[in-house]
Amino acid sequence: MIIEGRALKYGDGVNTDLIFPGRYMTLIDPQEIAKHALAGLDPDFPTKIKTHGIVVAGKNFGCGSSREHAPLSMKYAGTRCIIAESFARIFLRNAVNIGLPVLECKKVTSEVEESDLITINLSEGLLSNRSQDKTLKTEPLPPFLIAILQKGGLIGYLNSEEI
Repeated sequence: MIIEGRALKYGDGVNTDLIFPGRYMTLIDPQEIAKHALAGLDPDFPTKIKTHGIVVAGKNFGCGSSREHAPLSMKYAGTRCIIAESFARIFLRNAVNIGLPVLECKKVTSEVEESDLITINLSEGLLSNRSQDKTLKTEPLPPFLIAILQKGGLIGYLNSEEI
């Protein structure tokens, strides 16, 4: 799986309250949920992500509550992939389960700048920063998580004939 886009960069400790504030938890329509992605940190995120596609973040992205609305809001806003130095475990699994690719890369915030053009090879665990002519190794996802992402999420995977 190859993903391309421009980096939209955030720092450490971006928690689920910042990603999807609790005041919007009554929403159920994914398009409405998408309008409030990262509302607690960057109210312009839904507009910005359409021209960028890839979120780059620091340590412990998605910490806090286990609300599934957080990765769902980012996916439906147009996020193609999130690359962070580390993820809260439950956020990572919620993201994969809804078909939103996530990768850990220890040096990503020091090696990628805002709006850098990057290409990600999920299967090989490689991030190519084409703006700076650098390649970074990421923590590759296990084959079973790649298979879930290829089917658009856990439901698509469970409904496929490949399991």
